[in-house]
Amino acid sequence: MGKLFSYGTLQLEKVQQDTFGRILNGNKEILVKYIISEIKITDQKVIKSSGTDIHPILMYTGNESDFVEGVLFDLTDEELANADAYEVDDYKRDEVVFKSGKTGFVYLKS
Repeated sequence: MGKLFSYGTLQLEKVQQDTFGRILNGNKEILVKYIISEIKITDQKVIKSSGTDIHPILMYTGNESDFVEGVLFDLTDEELANADAYEVDDYKRDEVVFKSGKTGFVYLKS
């Protein structure tokens, strides 16, 4: 089991159904020292699932006053692999520590 932080399209029920075959359960969480920017996605499968070609992407600032709110989901190893397949090459998965002290994975600007 792993924890995955979503601040964008992985919170959408259609994306969850398409990617994991189920609706995920999670808890609100905060990631400090990051902000959200946007990128244009060209992968048609991802666009169809999310309904948009503009997706949010996390960028590290190092500034304690910057933060991003999202949801921390519990995923199986197979579901983490499915999330990796959903995310395009602009993203990389990394492990981070959240405001609560919990650790988990998040997709960042690669």
